[in-house]
This record gives sequence, structure tokens and C-alpha cells, in this order.
Amino acid sequence: MFKLLSKESNIFSIPIYIIFLLGIVILFNVFNFNYLHWISAIIMFLGVALAYFVFDQIDLTYHTHLPLFLYTFFIFAFYPNQLDIGIAVSLLTNSFLLLLLTKPEGDFSKNSYVLVGSILAVNYIFLPTTWPMLLFVLLHIVATSRQIALNIFRLFLGWAMVFLSYLSLMFFIGYTTFDEAYLPIHIGKTFTDLTPLYSLVPILVMMIYAVIDHFNHFNEKSPISRFKYTFLLIFTVAQLITIVLYMGNHYQYLLLMAFPASIILSRMLRHFPKYWMQELGLWVILICLIIFKTSYFSISL
Repeated sequence: MFKLLSKESNIFSIPIYIIFLLGIVILFNVFNFNYLHWISAIIMFLGVALAYFVFDQIDLTYHTHLPLFLYTFFIFAFYPNQLDIGIAVSLLTNSFLLLLLTKPEGDFSKNSYVLVGSILAVNYIFLPTTWPMLLFVLLHIVATSRQIALNIFRLFLGWAMVFLSYLSLMFFIGYTTFDEAYLPIHIGKTFTDLTPLYSLVPILVMMIYAVIDHFNHFNEKSPISRFKYTFLLIFTVAQLITIVLYMGNHYQYLLLMAFPASIILSRMLRHFPKYWMQELGLWVILICLIIFKTSYFSISL
């Protein structure tokens, strides 16, 4: 199976993965059809579709089917019976942000930071617990920009334009009481049932191994590969902060980790020295996700 997924993918592969994912999600929720939130589902699938294009643009996966397949499986495993619209919007905005920030330098307009700030504001309005994404973008500006102060100003200008417009709209329609949920200072509820997460421990161990192995061979990587992988790791840390602080028993937050986990694990499998290790690693990931899905699905019911 690993050899099959190691073949080169192309743009025509993306609709196939989207249709396949849509089909299995609908099939798995057929007995809970009334609980399927179509608005959230549509927004999420738009974000997933954009993410498939990000795989090609970030160019860390050797243009094979493996990361696309893993990403599809992660989304399927972490997709709940009832998806929160905030998570759905966050998946969509994350895909937009990654598409913008991974553009070649010549294609990325300086004024694009206003758009990035606007997207961050939309993300924050729907899911305030994703505030670490702002830190991720700020670090990206500091690391890549020559006009740091000016681009940070553009970022906050875009953020303020959207957020102030939203506040004005709420005031106009009569919502004059400030919701403390927009100040995500309260940590999420303590984990009360870790049972579904036990099945993900092997995947976590493999991701930690993959990161350690990357830095053990850091000097062998090209400068572009080092930069892109570091970019991905900072993005991963931003998602982990949100998950650790605010997830509680809302396991749908794990959807935020689907994209970076797919890249990290696919690179790890590709760099295994033996074919049997690659095949075994792939099946361990799939089996762990299936076990998580079955336990999570039974809890959701």
C-alpha cells in the first residue's frame, strides 16, 4: 500500500480525495443524519479542499499521494457527528493563511498582510481560542520581512477593520453586551475521559520521533527545506497551544492538527530505511485512527 501511495499525485487527484472524504463522512453519519450540520460541513470541506492545494504549494511532501491520503484519513477520524462552526471556519481560514504565507516571495504582495490580518480577525470572531495563530503570523513576519514594523501595522490594520466592522454591526442590530468569550482567558475544562486519546499515543510518538530525526539531519537539508519545515513546526505549535489549553473533551479540536500531522508523518515514513518499516508505520497510523474513530463515535452517540 505504501508503494501505491508513493506514486506522484497531480491536480486531478484532489477532486477524487474530496469526493471520497465526503462519501465516507456522509456514510458514517447516515444514522445521525439530523445531527449533521450542513453549514459547518460545507465550510469545513471548503477548507479541506484548499488544504489539498497547500500540500502542493508548501512542497514538503514530494508531490505523492501519501500526505493527501493521510490528511483525508485524519479528517475522517476526527470529524464528529456535530461539527462546531468555529472549528469549521478555523479550518477554512487556516488554509487561506497557509496559501497566502507559502506563496513565492515575488507573488506575495506587501499589502497581502492586510488580507492576512482580516482573515485572522474572522478566525478570532468565530473561534477566539485560535489566538495563537496571531503569534504564528507575527513570528513569520519577523523571520521573513524586511519592513517588520510596517507589515505588523498592515496586519493589525486588516484585523481592526474586520473586528470593528463586526462590533459595529452587532451594535446596530442591538447586541450591546460584550461577550467575555472573546477574551479567551479561561482555560478549557479538564480532560475527564482520556480513553479515546490512548489510541493516538503511537501517532504522537511517531511525530515526536519525526521531529527529532529532522533536527538530527538538519545540516543535510537544503535551506529552503529547513525554512519550510520550521514554518510548519511553528504552525503546529500554534495549533497545539489551542488544543492543550481549550480542547477539554471536545475532540473535534484535533482537526486543527490534521494538516501538519499529515506532512510530518508522510516525511517520516518516506525517510524510513526499510520498506517494511514504511508499510508497518502506515498501517499503525491507520489502525490507530480507526480505533479512535470507533471509540469517539460511540461516545458521541
